Amino acid sequence: MYHTWMRYFTPGPVHHRLGLVCLGVGLQHGALPPVGPRTLDHHVAVVISAGTGWLQTPDGHTHSVTAPALLWLTPGIPHHYGAAPGSGWDEAFADFTGTAVTAYTELGYIQPDHPLVPLADTTAARTAIARIARAARRGNPLLEVETSAAVHELLVALRRARTTTGPDTDPVLTALARDAFLPLSVTQHAARHGMTPAELRTAVRRSAGCSPKDYLLGIRLGRAKELLAATELPVAAVARRVGYDDPAYFSRLFTRRVGTAPIRFRQRQGQAVPGGWSHHIPDPEHPPVIRSRPYA
Repeated sequence: MYHTWMRYFTPGPVHHRLGLVCLGVGLQHGALPPVGPRTLDHHVAVVISAGTGWLQTPDGHTHSVTAPALLWLTPGIPHHYGAAPGSGWDEAFADFTGTAVTAYTELGYIQPDHPLVPLADTTAARTAIARIARAARRGNPLLEVETSAAVHELLVALRRARTTTGPDTDPVLTALARDAFLPLSVTQHAARHGMTPAELRTAVRRSAGCSPKDYLLGIRLGRAKELLAATELPVAAVARRVGYDDPAYFSRLFTRRVGTAPIRFRQRQGQAVPGGWSHHIPDPEHPPVIRSRPYA
């Protein structure tokens, strides 16, 4: 005995330009019949939140599946899976496709080479899929956009839920973020962690989906933008605060990566943000609390 509910969508060309569209959603539980063997032309994330079953991969091996777990079904790759006889399992799935899938794969959020992924928890992933299910009501004019946004949320939730990810932070990334503004090379950062540069690159790419250099650069440029937008510090002082002793090099790097020079960035922000300059340098670790006040 099993119970199943599912809906399928056909987004139009305009919605496909969002980069990621949802093609279907389903919630099922019980002794479900096996799926496949079959091959699809899109991705499916199958979230198993309770029970056990099996997954047969194209190499002919059969793998035991124990909840909580994720099954990645990827385009062009045959798959065959099912719940264990008897009590079965509890699953939720979302079908999706789009140009953004390539970037999510490069960043490590989607793992074509790992069709079975152990999860620490499925609560956030199930919440994202439930959001898709709620949006699937007949006549919803926001259907395609709401479900697209929920697929982004689902991919983040699944990335965070991997048993190899840890609760909320990665110690290597935390340490790199702490030391991001020190004038250190990637080799020197690696040495501070007792790692080789290759080991550091592997660790950062696994956790953040990018190289250590790009990870550090993102933190530095983000902080530089905050200082340019919220203070009157000279560009040279901003450069030094984010780890660059050569302000000319910093300006060239900022211009290349941001698309505008530091001075121009400051001018735009100063024109866009009412209230003028602040006398307090923003502290990323302690954002202000906005309290509502009754209108006069």
